[in-house]
Amino acid sequence: MRELTIKRNQKESKNPMDRTELAKRIKESAYLEGDFTLRSGRKSKYYLDKYLFETQPDILRALGEMFCKHVADSTTLIAGAELGGVALAAATGMIANKPFVIIRNQKKDYGTGKPYEGKISDGDSVLLVEDIATTGGQVLEAAKFITSIGAKVERIVAVIDRQEGARENIEGAGLVFESLFTKGDLGIGS
Repeated sequence: MRELTIKRNQKESKNPMDRTELAKRIKESAYLEGDFTLRSGRKSKYYLDKYLFETQPDILRALGEMFCKHVADSTTLIAGAELGGVALAAATGMIANKPFVIIRNQKKDYGTGKPYEGKISDGDSVLLVEDIATTGGQVLEAAKFITSIGAKVERIVAVIDRQEGARENIEGAGLVFESLFTKGDLGIGS
């Protein structure tokens, strides 16, 4: 048998990226300029492509570690809305040693037909993670589903708050909202 040597190009978990380095890595990986239409329907001259930063192992690991700082003793479950919240929920769940659930955008019409994947129950206390919050529409839909089955959303934490109404909409719905970064933290103007 040959011995397999694995080379690591990124820092080990024992030497995590600091917040400033992480913000720089996210912007380098995901910031695009041009004419974009956002999920909310709004037009923007810049776009933060979540898949470009969520698919980088060093960034995803660091985000999972940062999300873990928002896991309370009472948290029983991590949740993420498909598709952008899936990798974030998985990374956070693995680091926090908590199960995670994926909230679907729409109920599937095959197999079990469930509007979620994983196990969520009445009485669960949930940390709901989000990628990029603009108006908060998708994460509010996920929170509504979670509470409809009797679980509690302890807080919603986004990687990036674009500062375009998400905080106001989420807090207006009676939920706690936090973000790891704002567009200003990434050096992005209006």
